[in-house]
Amino acid sequence: MTINKILRIFSILALLLVSSQYVAAQDLLARQAPVDRKVKAVDTLALQRILEREMEENPSYEIYEEWDNAYAHKQIPMPDSYKFDLRHFCMPTTSRAVTSNFGARWGRAHRGIDIKVYVGDTIRAAFSGKVRIVKYDGGGYGKYIVIRHNNGLETIYGHLSKQLVSENQNVRAGDVIGLGGNTGRSTGSHLHFETRFCGFALNPALMFDFRAQDVTGDYYMYNRDTYDRESAEATRLRGVIGNGGYTREDVQGGSYVANNRATNVEELTAEGTEKLYHKVAEGETLESIARKRGVTVDQLCRLNHLSKKSKIKAGNILRYT
Repeated sequence: MTINKILRIFSILALLLVSSQYVAAQDLLARQAPVDRKVKAVDTLALQRILEREMEENPSYEIYEEWDNAYAHKQIPMPDSYKFDLRHFCMPTTSRAVTSNFGARWGRAHRGIDIKVYVGDTIRAAFSGKVRIVKYDGGGYGKYIVIRHNNGLETIYGHLSKQLVSENQNVRAGDVIGLGGNTGRSTGSHLHFETRFCGFALNPALMFDFRAQDVTGDYYMYNRDTYDRESAEATRLRGVIGNGGYTREDVQGGSYVANNRATNVEELTAEGTEKLYHKVAEGETLESIARKRGVTVDQLCRLNHLSKKSKIKAGNILRYT
């Protein structure tokens, strides 16, 4: 056997050896790929469970470093812009009657909006989250609840007659959390509803349309530079419905009077309603309201459990039929 033949044989053997190692490596990679995917899936699932556990312990933990039950609205640095996810919501009440806007009112700031409800009406959590505060504030909110939500918002529900949840309780959107009432600094049964971010009050009308019983969109994009203008426009579109003329159907979710601009009994009763309400304007008295609505002062007192000497304030809701 010549040297050339020997070299050719060794070359062929070397080539076969390299090829077999390559095929084996390919087989190993093929077998390893599903294992890698499974490990990745396990890692992703484990991470997801960790995030869910952290969210349960402290919703929006990436925004709020603390879980402090002492303050209803402790302020912390707020980003210049933030996108709120409004999907998977529930309206806190079926009432469509907004009785007081967000903003300046009677010489002081009103940090939420007031919705006409009756004592005992069901109040629900607006979004999923965790109950942070269940307390009583005699000079303000009365019996109130604060919930921190997974979307970064905190909602406050004030003047309740009963609180049906406890602090640190996890709730889902739509869970019953309390009953409507007239506790604290209140001039009549209603729900005081606030939406706060990093302790700062945002106009709920930017996100909630009580008349339509819906949110304003899937998302709300907060921007510090445009907020004031957008808030004013939201109040114009979704704020107080005229001055008075609310019916019980308005409050309980039925259709409201066309444009809510009816100004006398004849226009309202034409809608087939029975119980009518008047929102007290600045400077009005029982006598002036009785004249305006074509009823007697005695009737106003009887329907609203008042005496002729009772003082009424702007913003009060009085039944007159």
